[in-house]
Amino acid sequence: MSIITLTEEQELIKMTAKDFAAREVRPEAARNDREGKFPKRLVDKMSELGFMGMMVPEEYGGSGLDCVSYVIALEEICAACASTGIIMSVNNSLVCNPILAFGSEKQKQAYLPDLASGKKLGCFSLSEPDAGSDPASMRTIALRKNDSYVINGAKAWITNGAEADVMVLIAATDPSKGHHGISAFIIDMDTPGVNVAKLEHKLGIKATSTAQIYFEDCKVPRSAMIGHEGDGFKIAMTTLDGGRIGVATQAVGIARAALEEAVRYSKERQAFGRTISSFQGLQFMMADMATRLEASRLLTLQAAVMKDKHMNYSKESAMAKLYAAETAMWVTTKAIQIHGGYGYTVDYPVESLFRDAKITEIYEGTSEIQRVVIAREVLREIV
Repeated sequence: MSIITLTEEQELIKMTAKDFAAREVRPEAARNDREGKFPKRLVDKMSELGFMGMMVPEEYGGSGLDCVSYVIALEEICAACASTGIIMSVNNSLVCNPILAFGSEKQKQAYLPDLASGKKLGCFSLSEPDAGSDPASMRTIALRKNDSYVINGAKAWITNGAEADVMVLIAATDPSKGHHGISAFIIDMDTPGVNVAKLEHKLGIKATSTAQIYFEDCKVPRSAMIGHEGDGFKIAMTTLDGGRIGVATQAVGIARAALEEAVRYSKERQAFGRTISSFQGLQFMMADMATRLEASRLLTLQAAVMKDKHMNYSKESAMAKLYAAETAMWVTTKAIQIHGGYGYTVDYPVESLFRDAKITEIYEGTSEIQRVVIAREVLREIV
């Protein structure tokens, strides 16, 4: 990030995150991945460092920092362990952010201090078993009954779902209205009728839980609604704009780790009497890896800066997420190629980095959905 001038505070945040990632996150990453172990100790430590509510104002118990600071810290964590990083990302961008942006003052006071301090962990619930990229077709229904809502249905692909204490839920309050009939709620996970029904067995990010959650006559008060009835689609899409910055950062961290591993290995591995780093074919490969990585980082920082300036950053966050995710897959593939047969074994980190990279092309909107968002904005801008 040579052309990006960080403030003194941001430099300190970067150094703190880098040191924590090196000393505590990276040494546990392989074991947690292998065992599918949720890194609670690391999450508690990130809470102590103020990383779980970085953009939450201090008056609500957060760190009161900007999105650029969040991206800087998150990249360091993700470069050490993508699972640990996405736990941090979800709590910040998919849970704290919508409550801060759309919640009532009472909701902010009730939930943000515990979420930002790490006393409680959050999750975000939008996708369903049969409704991912098309939220208007969701079947989870919240029916108004007097001064309460009764929720029935199923949600899927919920990161942190098994450990979360609080959920931001998107559900249909009037299915006949399509996008305009969707609303958002804050729900405590110990509410009767909320059931964690299934944990997914995944290719990557194995140290996080990805859950299906069923709602069976789950009754919540009207005060659990975020905003007004019918605001849910707007809240979800705005939340995903911020979430895409987090996933783009995760992808940058994964790609960076893969490049670093490939370069180190190429300097040690010898073939035909010299290190393989001296072969032009591999040098070209690493040059392309480094270029795509840097472009991904700059796109991500651009979206973060625009968010901090309260600009419309939908296109930029989609661009960052799209390019960084596809870069992560490309770079990790090349990193395995540079390692040769060793890269295909669990003995080297590039194998797990490759597995972790794939999800970045899927969650917070697939790469195809990002292209839809980008094209829509480009067609709107150019007349």
